Amino acid sequence: MNEFSYIPTTNEDKQKMFERIGINNIEDLFSDIPKNLRLDRELNLDTYKSELEVSKKIKDLANQNINLEKLTCFLGAGAYDHYVPSLIKHITSRSEFYTAYTPYQAEISQGTLQSIFEFQSMIAELTKMEIANASMYDGATAAVEACIMAVGQTKRKKVIVSKTVHPETRKILETYMKFNKCEIVEVDFCNEYGITDINSLRENVGKDTACVLIQNPNFFGIIEEMEEIEKIVHENKAMLIMSVDPISLGLLKTPGEIGADIVVGEAQCLGNSLNFGGPYVGFMATKSKYTRKMPGRIVGETIDSEGNRAYVLTLQTREQHVRREKATSNICSNQALNALNASIYMSVMGKEGFMEVSRQCIKKAHYAYNKLIQSGKYKPVFKGAFFKEFTILSTESIDDVNKRLLQNSILGGYKLEKDYEKLQNSVLLCVTEKRRKEDIDKLVEIMEGR
Repeated sequence: MNEFSYIPTTNEDKQKMFERIGINNIEDLFSDIPKNLRLDRELNLDTYKSELEVSKKIKDLANQNINLEKLTCFLGAGAYDHYVPSLIKHITSRSEFYTAYTPYQAEISQGTLQSIFEFQSMIAELTKMEIANASMYDGATAAVEACIMAVGQTKRKKVIVSKTVHPETRKILETYMKFNKCEIVEVDFCNEYGITDINSLRENVGKDTACVLIQNPNFFGIIEEMEEIEKIVHENKAMLIMSVDPISLGLLKTPGEIGADIVVGEAQCLGNSLNFGGPYVGFMATKSKYTRKMPGRIVGETIDSEGNRAYVLTLQTREQHVRREKATSNICSNQALNALNASIYMSVMGKEGFMEVSRQCIKKAHYAYNKLIQSGKYKPVFKGAFFKEFTILSTESIDDVNKRLLQNSILGGYKLEKDYEKLQNSVLLCVTEKRRKEDIDKLVEIMEGR
């Protein structure tokens, strides 16, 4: 049987298998599933088709996708169109790297282990934290894992999250924490500045609070008052979790300097393409005293029996490696290829290049913002200082604006009323270092209907 990669099953084959295991039909395999949870109808699939027909069908479906390469992107909201240096694909396309394999066998996985170690080291340096673990699934689940870690560390069950945190992250947090029997309290934002309401935060943080999750820059692109937030959190001996855009750390004060306990984020912007939403790679960094509480795995550097530098999976905290009750999470996938992209990006850009990307983002975003509010057709929504994303209020429907932009090969902004009821006709626009002055001027011209 191992000689064939795939053998279609005939009806006769199926019948023999049914008889062998003592069932009458496929449905009997699902007898343990309650009837009210079953679909109770045939799947809406075509009948048998040839390989040629299937290939044509798949290509037709693929051609329905919009070619993002032909669009000028001003959409952010968690996935960002940054420049990916060509060197990254030259390196990662090598077969030695092009694998999702988790390197358990240290003796044959030194290259992969070193690449993960370098990723951890660079993330720790970038965030100014003491230790970082190997790659997480994505930024949202990394934030949730950090909250679970804080609950385990403090033995408290109350998690506070600002409404300025990405809406999808908050939804995932709610799903996870429901099964951890934790209370989630969402703190509103200040309507004037678009940052976390400090007074509301102060009222909600108490001796029963495990952690406070803050995104900086927040979902609206605005820079939070982190010093005041840090003071409130630590006065109550809770843990401060910061979700950050790593590109912003080229200019903004780092989480380590602010005093965060755990730092998480999405590393898609570090050398990973948009990829229609994934796969991405999250990161987590913390203080060394919380090392054994971290989820996932940590690669360490050591010396082998012959005195040579060597790498090994030092800590592995999922249930596959430790007793179930001591496992900190069930993270399995390594995301190592995406983490390698990030490592190469940080190496290639260097400190000066990284800062230059940050500077271009903030300058170009402010140029676009000022041009859009000049005529009065678009008005500022918040007064807070922003990084590469900003929110403006439109006099017409955002759907109409985005449709007009798409007709001109521009991917418009994020419609905020989908997640924030009171932000009607408000749009979140993103400007990265890839956008030229001509691109921004064209955006303004079309948005104003000229």
